[in-house]
Amino acid sequence: MKITKGLLVSVLLLVCGTAFAVQGNPDAGRKKVSMCLGCHGIPDYKATFPSVYHVPKLGGQHPEYLVKALQAYKSGDRSHPTMKGIVETLSEQDMADIAAYFGAQK
Repeated sequence: MKITKGLLVSVLLLVCGTAFAVQGNPDAGRKKVSMCLGCHGIPDYKATFPSVYHVPKLGGQHPEYLVKALQAYKSGDRSHPTMKGIVETLSEQDMADIAAYFGAQK
């Protein structure tokens, strides 16, 4: 069976991308969440900036969802000035660790 170079390269990229995915560490995340807890650590907290809204609960969320949300704030696909400012300093590993921490919560 003949495999084209393009197909082979695509398969290798897919396999390598999966193999090198960042793994979150909840213990490391616990040391990185202080900036999150000021809003997300208060039950039923409502923020007033930029408008009044209920701050979402992060504990127990799927880590993959949380990483995607953080990446979206960093890229500008999600818009919130406070979140944008916080995620600007986070690496992919930081995001994965924070997501793992909150994902491990009840």
